[in-house]
Amino acid sequence: MVGLQLDRLTARYGSEEILREVTTPRFPGGQVVGLLGPNAAGKSTLFRRIFGLLKGGGAVCVDGAESSRPIVYMPQDTGANAALTVYESVLLARMQGRRLKVSDEDLDRVDATLAELGISEIAKRELGNLSGGQRQMVGAAQALVQQPEILLLDEPTAALDLNRQIGFLALLKRIARDRGMLILVALHDLGHALRFTDQAMLLQSGRLVDCGPTASVITSDTLWRVYGVKARIEPCSRGVPQLIVEMPD
Repeated sequence: MVGLQLDRLTARYGSEEILREVTTPRFPGGQVVGLLGPNAAGKSTLFRRIFGLLKGGGAVCVDGAESSRPIVYMPQDTGANAALTVYESVLLARMQGRRLKVSDEDLDRVDATLAELGISEIAKRELGNLSGGQRQMVGAAQALVQQPEILLLDEPTAALDLNRQIGFLALLKRIARDRGMLILVALHDLGHALRFTDQAMLLQSGRLVDCGPTASVITSDTLWRVYGVKARIEPCSRGVPQLIVEMPD
């Protein structure tokens, strides 16, 4: 099964150092790892560095991969051609780095991915006519249809309503478990992170503050130190940890 480990990873924009020697344990496939932190913590930069869009020091260590392109990255803005239909854009993503001829298997995979995400009904619509949330779901389809072993998702729920957020994150957790995929997802909603991620990385100013099981990373202490928020974590009636934020004085 695929695994990912970061070893003293750094990245710069010009002379400014954005990531400062980020080191993690090995994350095995079959898990969802939340990438957490306030604005400008370095989350998007870390994804770009892992995917190879940015250069820097340290190493991205991938082991157990069975394909030549095991990592797929979904940025916040997919930048897809607005003249394409949803189906065309997802099929185009499927064919990246593959043979030129489209097979029945490719078409079946596109159909299955659209159905899995609940967006089959908009398959014939052009991207330029979609809402922000719909475009975000199409971006997720473009990533998942490539059947990666490691999937990097940068705030994939930012434009979704609550129902879609919960459904999508639950789907990611199921996909990771059933397919042995490792999914790293940047989230701002810490309640969602507690519920849907197995492990978490907490960034602040380009440094890794904490890393490990999500419930051990999201604590009253770290929330105060990193976010400046007073909060407590309490289990609900089903034993799921819940984030309760206290009103400021």
